[in-house]
Amino acid sequence: MTTSHTATSGEPIWVPDTSVTAGSRIARFTDFVARRTGVAHTDYQSLWAWSVEDLPGFWAAVSEFFDVRMTGTWDRVLDDAPMPATRWFPGGRLNYAEHALRTDDPTGTALISVDENGTTQHITWAELRSQVGALAAWLRRQGVTAGDRVVGYLPNSRHAVVAFLASAAIGAVWSACGQDYGAEGAATRFAQLEPAVLFAADGYRWNGRGHDRRAESAALRAALPSVRVTVQVPNLGLPILPHPSAVSWDDALADPAECDFEQVPFDAPLWVLFSSGTTGNPKGIVHGHGGVLLDHHKLLGLHLDLGPGDRFFWYTTTNWMMWNLVVSGLLVGATIVLFDGSPAHPGPARLWELAAEHRTTVLGVSPGYLQSSAKAGLVPGRDLELSALRVLGSTGAPLPSQSYYWVRDHVGSRVQVASTSGGTDIVSGFAGSAPNTPVWPGEISAPMLGVALNAFDSRGRPVTGEVGELVVTRPMPSMPIHFWNDPDGTRYHQAYFGSYPGVWRHGDWMTRTPHGSVIVSGRSDSTLNRHGVRLGSADIYAVVDELPGIRESLVIGAELPDGSYWMPLFVVLEPGHVLDEDLRDTIRIAVRTHASPRHVPDTIIEVPALPHTRTGKKLEVPVKRLLQGAAIGQVAGREAVDDISALEYFARFARPSADTTSTGVRP
Repeated sequence: MTTSHTATSGEPIWVPDTSVTAGSRIARFTDFVARRTGVAHTDYQSLWAWSVEDLPGFWAAVSEFFDVRMTGTWDRVLDDAPMPATRWFPGGRLNYAEHALRTDDPTGTALISVDENGTTQHITWAELRSQVGALAAWLRRQGVTAGDRVVGYLPNSRHAVVAFLASAAIGAVWSACGQDYGAEGAATRFAQLEPAVLFAADGYRWNGRGHDRRAESAALRAALPSVRVTVQVPNLGLPILPHPSAVSWDDALADPAECDFEQVPFDAPLWVLFSSGTTGNPKGIVHGHGGVLLDHHKLLGLHLDLGPGDRFFWYTTTNWMMWNLVVSGLLVGATIVLFDGSPAHPGPARLWELAAEHRTTVLGVSPGYLQSSAKAGLVPGRDLELSALRVLGSTGAPLPSQSYYWVRDHVGSRVQVASTSGGTDIVSGFAGSAPNTPVWPGEISAPMLGVALNAFDSRGRPVTGEVGELVVTRPMPSMPIHFWNDPDGTRYHQAYFGSYPGVWRHGDWMTRTPHGSVIVSGRSDSTLNRHGVRLGSADIYAVVDELPGIRESLVIGAELPDGSYWMPLFVVLEPGHVLDEDLRDTIRIAVRTHASPRHVPDTIIEVPALPHTRTGKKLEVPVKRLLQGAAIGQVAGREAVDDISALEYFARFARPSADTTSTGVRP
C-alpha cells in the first residue's frame, strides 16, 4: 500500500491535543513500558527509538499489553537468525480467530455489512461467533485440517469474514479474490494453492447493478481440480445452479457448534496474499498467525487507537490487503464496517455518507477519492454528521499536499490525516501516524513502532534529508514466513534481500526528514531521472491531478535504445475538455511553478484511460516497459490490470524518436 507524497516546508497542519492524547492507548502503552523497563519515554520519537533498539522488549510488551494468549513453551521472543530466517516466539502456539472473536460484550455489534443498495446487516459478536463455530465444524466434517487451503471468490461481505475466521479457527490457510477477476485470473492465483474448499458468491453489485458471477464461479470450480466441495454464497439472492459437489451457504451453517480453536505454531500460515501479477504470475505471499496478531494489534490499537466502541471502515475489496487489516479490527474489539459497491454510486459523497450513518471513528479512503471529493465541491464536515470521525486514513496511491488542506477545511480541522506506507508484502505498514504524532502536509508522520525504517544511498549508507532506498534493517513479525511454492526461499530472498544482505529493500524511494517524518516518493524501479537527478512521479501528480479538466495523469521516464531519455506525461481529461495548447501551457507552468523546471515533461499526450492494478495503483513500470518496446504479454498479465485496453493503448507510443515534440508523438 505504498503512498507517495510531496513534501512541504513549514509548520505541521495538525498537532496532537494533549488532553485527548493522554487518554489514548499509545499513552497507556507508554506508561506500561515505563513500568516494565523503568525508562520513561516523553514523546513518540523516543518510544520508537526504543522499540527498534530492543525488539524483544518491545514485542513482548505488545504481546502482554494486548493480552496475546499463547500456549506451548518458548524462551525467546525472537531468535538470532538474520532476516529472512528470523523466527518469533519459537515454541509458542496460538490462533488468530480465537483472538478475533473474544469480547466482553457478546450483544454488541461486531460487524456492519452494507451493500450498494443500502441493505444493512448488523451482526453481534455472539452471532458472529456462532456462525464461525458452525462453519468451522462443517469444514472439519469435510475433512479439512490444519494446513489445508480454503479459498473465497467473494465480494466484501459478511460471508467472506465468516469463511475466513472459520478457516483460521481450524488452522486452515485462507486466500480470497474479488469477483471483478474472471475465472482465469482467480484460478491463476488459487490453483497454486490446491485448495480443498471453494466459497463462491453468485455475484456482486457495482455502479447500480448486480453482476451475475455464477457462470464464472462454475468455471473457476472446474479449473481447481483439488476442490472437494464448493459453498454457494447468496450475495445477490440468485437461484443456485445445482452441482453434485456444491452446498448452499445456509446448509453449511445449519448445524450449530461451539467454536473450537486449533492451537497452531506461532509461524503457522494464516493466509496467502498475492502480488499484483504485473511482472509475471502472481506470487503467493504467506503470513503467519502470530506475526499478524502482534503487528495488527500494534497498528490498529496503538497507531489508530482503535478499541471497543470504535467503528472502523476502510473502503476496500477482498483483493487488497486492507481487507485483511479491516477484519483485524475485530482483534482490538472494534466494530468493522464492510461495504460492497462503488464508492461513487449513486453520488460522489457515498463513503462520507456511510461514515456519517454508521458513526465511523476511523475512515480509510484512497487519495483519488479525496481528490474527486474536492473536485465535486463536497463539504462533508458541513453537510454530514461526522462528529465521531477522528482519523482519516489514506494509502495505496500518492496523497498530494493539497488533500491535507482540503481535509482540514472541508472535513474538519480536528480530524487527523493518517497517511500510511506499507504493503501486501508485510500486510501492514512501515510508516504512518499515531495519536501523538504531528502531521505535515505531503508527509507521513513517522516510522511505525517496531519498524527499523531507513533510507539507504547507493552504497548502503543511511541518509537523512535526501532520497534513498526504503529499507528495514531489523526483523518485523509480519514479514512473510515464505512465498508459496518457494521451498528453498530463493524467490523470497531475491525479492527483498538481493541488494543489501540481511536488510529488507522494499523498492520505494524514501526520504527521512530532519523532524522525523517520512516521504515516500514512488517506486525505485520507475523513478524519473533527469540529467542524473532523481525525481518523484508523485510530485507531478500532486500538481497535475488537481488542475481543472484533468481526471488523472501518468508520467513515465524511459531510457531508450538510442541512448535518449523520454519523459512523457499522459493525461485523461474530464468530459467536455480538450487538450489544446492553452491546457498544455497551463500544465507546464503549474509543474514548473509548484514542482520544479526539471519536472516539466517532454510531451503531454491525451489518452482515453490509464491502466491500474486491481487495487488502483497506476501501472508505471509496465507502461515504461511498453514505451521501451516490450510486448504487452511481457509487462503484465491480463487479469492483473483493471482495464487491459488502456494498457494496450500505450503500445502505440513504443520507442519514440529523440526529437518527439510537445505537441505530438511519433506515429
